[in-house]
Amino acid sequence: MTTIAYKDGVIAYDGRCTAGGTIIYDDFDKMRERDGAFFFGAGGISEINDLIKAYHGEEISGDCGALAIICKSGELSLISYEEGKIVESSVLPDKAYAIGSGRDHAYTALDMGASAYQAVEMAAKRDTGTGGKIRTFTVKVEQQ
Repeated sequence: MTTIAYKDGVIAYDGRCTAGGTIIYDDFDKMRERDGAFFFGAGGISEINDLIKAYHGEEISGDCGALAIICKSGELSLISYEEGKIVESSVLPDKAYAIGSGRDHAYTALDMGASAYQAVEMAAKRDTGTGGKIRTFTVKVEQQ
């Protein structure tokens, strides 16, 4: 699936896309931008696209098992799609956070003092759904 980690104002994410046990890409950019919001999705590509559509009020059909960390106006939140609606919860900027198939490995690395980038790097050593190019995004907090 993927590993997306957040710590100290930085979101890190890998570039691996798989189909079953086959690696399709190792340099896929999993960040999507729409209407000033940046989405970092974990799950199938079509489900992530559906999650973004639903977040913007568009109708989607079927289930959507994707999760995403979004950054909008310097605020972070986690979104999912449950029972036909978007569920959004805040990600506290002073806490480390991880989603995706490698999240448990990333959390362990974060707990041991790793940066977001290092946490994704370490998750890639153990999680077959995580790997390839690791990118980072710096969260810019809006001035009040």
